[in-house]
Amino acid sequence: MRIIFMGTPEFSVPVLDGLVAAGHEIAAVYCQPPRPAGRGKKDRPTPVHARAAELGFEVRHPVSLKGEAEQAAFAALKADIAVVVAYGLILPQAVLDAPAKGCLNIHASLLPRWRGAAPIHRAIMAGDAETGVCIMQMEAGLDTGPVLLREGTPIGDEETTSQLHDRLSEMGASLIVTALRHLDGLSPDPQPDDGVTYAAKIDKSEAQIDWSQPGEEVDRKIRGLSPFPGAWVEIDGQRVKLLASRLVAGEGAPGQVLEGESPTIACGSGAVELLRLQRAGKGAQDREIFTRGFPLATGRQL
Repeated sequence: MRIIFMGTPEFSVPVLDGLVAAGHEIAAVYCQPPRPAGRGKKDRPTPVHARAAELGFEVRHPVSLKGEAEQAAFAALKADIAVVVAYGLILPQAVLDAPAKGCLNIHASLLPRWRGAAPIHRAIMAGDAETGVCIMQMEAGLDTGPVLLREGTPIGDEETTSQLHDRLSEMGASLIVTALRHLDGLSPDPQPDDGVTYAAKIDKSEAQIDWSQPGEEVDRKIRGLSPFPGAWVEIDGQRVKLLASRLVAGEGAPGQVLEGESPTIACGSGAVELLRLQRAGKGAQDREIFTRGFPLATGRQL
């Protein structure tokens, strides 16, 4: 098929690679514009932009698709279909209607649960046992279109957003290739009204740990916010990010260090064992290395 690919972050790159490997023709790649990054604040292409350029594809990065000129340029590509995954712009109806077979979205949840911007984070933070990927026909509403294919997967007890992100990205790449192969035989399944939840964008204000919460909630927050923005606590005046954890048995005052060698912290109920941490201005470290240079003595209060 002749495809317009629309995606921006690292999550989208395996999907582009999968479409190419399956032999589809990429008419053009749309992504978000380069933005300042790094110490020099120089404009940096997005991961999809960089990969598309390596593959020799035309890359377009309009700041909006609302203008008639941009919509005409999109339609002029005469694509069979558009594949959209974490693109970052709302598609006007004229864009949705331009490809002969419409636009398909790869969404990282089992719709209608977790429509919106941060489905992977929210699934872990909510304690969901399962998530997955849906191939959805796009319409004007926010992730409201009918689903063509879905595939579920369990969420591991110690899985972080980073780890689940990578698994779902590969699943999405495989599932869209399957969907395109069998497109004419797939029946759109309208989403039910029951079970709709919204995955609001993660706000940095959510990231501070409150040890008075139950251990289950603290553990889910640590894993759900890893690696970005990173759940954090302040220790000796320094902000320390907590990037991996597991729920364990333990009892003590909320925030009390129960074990120094392998730091376990008491919560409102139960405790969490910290597995990976990061001091401000330093790289992330496994617990054994972190505590050598920054010991957390048993009994101290965080």
